[in-house]
Amino acid sequence: MSKDLLVEIGTEELPPKSLNNLMNAFTLGFEAQLQQAKLTHTAIKGFATPRRLALLVSDLSEQQADSAIEKLGPAVKAAFDADGVPSKAAQGFARGCGVSVEELETTDTDKGERLVFRKIQTGETTASLLPGLIELCLADLPIAKRMRWGASRVEFVRPVKWVLMVYGDEVIPAQIMGLSASRQSRGHRFHHPEAVTINKAGDYVEILRQCHVIADFCERRELIRAGVEAEATKHGGEAVIDAALLDEVTALNEWPVALSGRFDERFLAVPAQALISSMKEHQKYFHVVNDDKQLLPVFITVANIDSKDPGSVIAGNERVIRPRLADAAFFYETDLKTPLITQREKLRNIVFQEKLGSVFDKTERVAQLAEYLATQTGANSEQSKLAAQLSKSDLLSEMVQEFPDLQGIMGKHYALAEQLDPAVASALSEQYLPRFSGDELPQSKVGITLALADRLDTLVGIFAIGQAPTGSSDPFALRRASLAVLRILVDHEINLDLSAALSQAAKCYTTLSVPSASVEQVFTYLIGRFNAWFEGGDISTEAIQAVTVKQLTNPVDIVQRIKAVADFAKQAEAPALASANKRVANILSKQGGIDTQINLDPALLVAPEEQALAQAINKLSTPLGALLNDRNYAAALALLASLRNPVDAFFDEVMVIVEDEKLRANRLALLNQLRGLFLGIADISLLAASK
Repeated sequence: MSKDLLVEIGTEELPPKSLNNLMNAFTLGFEAQLQQAKLTHTAIKGFATPRRLALLVSDLSEQQADSAIEKLGPAVKAAFDADGVPSKAAQGFARGCGVSVEELETTDTDKGERLVFRKIQTGETTASLLPGLIELCLADLPIAKRMRWGASRVEFVRPVKWVLMVYGDEVIPAQIMGLSASRQSRGHRFHHPEAVTINKAGDYVEILRQCHVIADFCERRELIRAGVEAEATKHGGEAVIDAALLDEVTALNEWPVALSGRFDERFLAVPAQALISSMKEHQKYFHVVNDDKQLLPVFITVANIDSKDPGSVIAGNERVIRPRLADAAFFYETDLKTPLITQREKLRNIVFQEKLGSVFDKTERVAQLAEYLATQTGANSEQSKLAAQLSKSDLLSEMVQEFPDLQGIMGKHYALAEQLDPAVASALSEQYLPRFSGDELPQSKVGITLALADRLDTLVGIFAIGQAPTGSSDPFALRRASLAVLRILVDHEINLDLSAALSQAAKCYTTLSVPSASVEQVFTYLIGRFNAWFEGGDISTEAIQAVTVKQLTNPVDIVQRIKAVADFAKQAEAPALASANKRVANILSKQGGIDTQINLDPALLVAPEEQALAQAINKLSTPLGALLNDRNYAAALALLASLRNPVDAFFDEVMVIVEDEKLRANRLALLNQLRGLFLGIADISLLAASK
C-alpha cells in the first residue's frame, strides 16, 4: 500500500538568492533519506516560494519491507561439549542475539557447521519514520548562517511559522522545528492571509493556486519570463532576461504580475551598463533593448500582487527608479572630472597584498610585463603599457565603488570620454575576460596582452609569498586565472614561451626576490591545469601526461600534441607501439642509458629483423622531421604507426642484451633511435599504463 506525502515548512521570507538551491537540496536530501530507509516511491517534487519549502512524494510505501536477519555464530564443535552442554561461546552468542541457545539453528558453511540466528525483521511504519527523516534532512540543508528566534533553541535559515505534514489524508503527529505538524498552510500574504486546510496531499498545488500562491518554482519562473517578454513587446522592444535575476525575482514572488514603466530619456546619456546595474541590483528590474540592442527608457518590474490599480503600482516604481538613475548619472558626471591617470595616483594608498605592495605597484609591474608580452601577441607595446598603467584606475571611481561589477567596463567609458586610443579603452574592459568558465575571451591584441600580464603577475607574486592554492582554499582565484591564461593562449594560437614569460614576470618584482623555484612551481601548476581543461572529454589522463612529461613550454604546442596523441591512442597500432616504447624505455634505463655519441653501425646489423627496423626508421626520419616542423603531429604519429610490424618482429626475433659488447651497444643504439622518434612528439610509453 502507498500514499502521497506532503511536507511544508512555512517561514518568514527566505533569502531569494539561495531559495532555488535550498529547494533542490531539500528534495535531493529527502530522496536520499527515503532510499536509505528503504521506503519506495514513484516520484518526488520540490516546491519553494518566499515563505515556504515543500515536498510532494508520490506513492510512498506505508511500511518498510520485512527483512531477513541472519547472524553466524561459533562452530558447532566449539558450541557444545561432549555431553551436548552449551559452551560459553554459544551462550554468549545467543545472549547477544536476545534468544536462548535452544532457539538457535545450525547451518553448513565452507568452514564447517556453525550456529546461526535467523529472524524476520518486521519493517517499521512510514509514519513513525518520517519525523526523524525530515529533521535530518532539514539539518543538512546548505545554510551558511542559521538563525534562532524567540526563546527557542531551534535554528533555521529563517524563523519557522508552521509545519504541515499530511500523508494521504492524515496528519503525521510530529514535532518539527519546535512546532506541531498539522494540515494548515498559508495563502498569499495579502490576497489570502487566512490559514488554508490541506485535506489530501495531492491537492496541495491547486489549493494554493486558489489562494494566490503558485508553489511550483519552475512554473512561476516561466510565468515571469513570459510576462516580462510580453511587456517588452508592448514597448516595441526585447527584454533582456538575466538567468540569475530571473531566479531571484522568482524567489521574491508567490503571485507574480509583470508591469512595465518608463524613465526619463535624458538618463540614456549615462553608459547603459551603469543604468542596467542600477535597475538590476537595486530594484530587481529587467531592462529592454531595441532591434539594435540599444537600451530603451523602459523597465519591467514583477509585483507580488494582482493590483486593482496597476497604474498606481507603475507610477510608484517610476518614482523610485528616478533617484536611482539620477545617482548613476551623478556618479558618471563626477567621475568624468578626474582623468584616469590622476585616479591612478590614488592607487598608491590601496594595498593589493601586504607583501606585494599597492595596486599602483601592481600596475607598474603589469605595464613592464605587457611591454614584453606585446612582442609575442602582436600588440602595440606603447598601447599595452598605457592600458596596464590605467587598468585599475576605475576602481576608485564613484560608479565602480557603487557597482563593483562595472570594473573595467567603466574604465573603457572613461577612457573613451578622455579620447584615449580606442585600443587602450577596449583593453581596460577586456582585461577581466574570461570571468568564468565558458565566458568570452578578450579579442583585441592589447586586451589579450593586458589580460595575460595581469594574471601572470598575480600568479608569480602569490606563489612567491607562499600562498599557492590548496585543495580547500584559493582566495586569489588562481585556478580560474590559470585556466584563463591557457584558454587565451590556445584559443588565439599565441605561441608564447610560458616559462620565459613567468621568468619575466618575476623580474618585474623589484621589492620582492622571487626565487626560480617559485617560477618553476607556477609553471608546473599552470601546465597541471590541462587535466582540468580536458576533464569530462574523451582525452585520457595518460594522453595528457605523455605530452606534459616532456616539460614543453608552449601551451598551443602542448594542446596540439595532446589531441594528436589522444587520436593516436584510438588506433589499432597504439597498444602494441605503446608497450614496445615502454619496453624500450625499461631496457635503456636498466643499461643506464647509452652513449649518444655512438652511431649505429649498419655492418653490425646481423639479424634480418634489426636490418628491417633500421631501414624503416631511416626511411621515415626525413618526412617525419618535416611533419614535426609543421606541428602536424597527427600525421607524424600516423607515420610512426607504420613501424608496428618491424618493431614487433624485432622483439620477437632479436635478443638485445647479448654477450657481444659491440653487438649489444649497436642494438641499444637502434632502440635509442626508435625511442627518439616517438619522444619527438610525446612519451607514448605512458599510454601503456591504461592498457
